[in-house]
Amino acid sequence: MTILEVGSKLPDMEVVDQNGKGFNLRKFVGKLTVIYFYPKDQTPGCIKEACSFRDTKSMFQGVNVVGVSTQSIDSHDRFTRKYGLNFPLIADEDTRISKFFGVLRETGVANRTTFIFDKDGILVFVYPKVDPEGHAVEVLNKMKELKLI
Repeated sequence: MTILEVGSKLPDMEVVDQNGKGFNLRKFVGKLTVIYFYPKDQTPGCIKEACSFRDTKSMFQGVNVVGVSTQSIDSHDRFTRKYGLNFPLIADEDTRISKFFGVLRETGVANRTTFIFDKDGILVFVYPKVDPEGHAVEVLNKMKELKLI
């Protein structure tokens, strides 16, 4: 499976967040968007990465930050409440989002990968391998380097 390439458009895809609220990913067109995939709620690396985005959210002014994994709405809800996450987590239980982005492992979970989309919904950068420690700051710095923010 090939990872989504730079220059690709934000997909026209219906998703559901940790509150059971459905929306289309295309709703993010018009704002910078960071979509990060992670393997599993409540695991050490995923906690570090999610809390990194949570703790730097104020620096992401005007940027949509969205986490995606193959866990359920209930699992995402518990994860969000336990760690006070301040951004949506998409439940990709049928793995179609992870497959589309090219990040699904044979084990059925997503590889830790981050995608940055510009305001036009065009993919401008991909982190195919992510170290969860301080990743949010790394993403912010890349967005500044690319003159997106």
